[in-house]
Amino acid sequence: MTGIAEVSVGAAMTCAGAAVWLMGGPGAGTRRVRLVCADDDAPGIGPWPWKRAVRTGERLRGLHRTRGEWWALLAGVAVGLLGASVVPVVLGAVAVPMVRRARRAGAARRAGERRTAAVIALCGALAGEIRAGRQPGEALLGACRDTGGLGDAQALVLAAARFGGDVPGALTEAAGRPGAEGLLGLAACWRVAVDRGAGLAAGLDRLEGALRAERDQRADLRAQLAGARSTAVLLAGLPVLGLVLGTALGADPLHVVLHTGAGLGCLAVGGVLEGVGLWWALRIVRGAEAG
Repeated sequence: MTGIAEVSVGAAMTCAGAAVWLMGGPGAGTRRVRLVCADDDAPGIGPWPWKRAVRTGERLRGLHRTRGEWWALLAGVAVGLLGASVVPVVLGAVAVPMVRRARRAGAARRAGERRTAAVIALCGALAGEIRAGRQPGEALLGACRDTGGLGDAQALVLAAARFGGDVPGALTEAAGRPGAEGLLGLAACWRVAVDRGAGLAAGLDRLEGALRAERDQRADLRAQLAGARSTAVLLAGLPVLGLVLGTALGADPLHVVLHTGAGLGCLAVGGVLEGVGLWWALRIVRGAEAG
């Protein structure tokens, strides 16, 4: 029994390591393999084995980027096979929409950060175009083409700038997307410059500096809170480590947890407390970031 348990633990750890490697981006090792395998395949022989392995890894990483939430179900199936129970499979299926929601939230946050950086670049480019002697409308057209800081609403703003429309109104509408709030300041600078004849370049410089300082402050706060977030996630993973260690010692904790009434009760109560604790800790961190 001990030998079977050790083999099961070894297989589970191998699968976990492979999943972690596949979910990670292409590192230096992958780049070296690509350089080594850069030659064309020999005619009549087909791709080399390591080339085939690299291509398979690339396909799996692409699958993770598009449908990464299904790894939760695969993990549930693996644990269910090890523990001879359907409970982990059900839990993995339940976790799929939760992981999908977390992935979408992360993607939206990263898109907002890219949009913020694009707005800052747009302000700098627009100030440079105006100092070069171009009119505001022409300068906005050139800056938008160079930076793409307006995203999906760029066509509307460019049409307003090209045909003498309501540029501040178009900028205000474009500022409604997450990360593009700085366009409200650009719209205000545009109104002041048009209505009162104030220097638009000077206002854009101040706006760019303020947006850049705000972004840096947000990044610094996120870096300070990264330790707290990592600690919460690490503590949430300790029960899994306990199960692995128990299996390695031959105690067969999966059988106790999945095939006894007391074990199922502990699994239910522990899962609820684990989820509530993780949600509470991450909510505190998000609240500090928002503040």
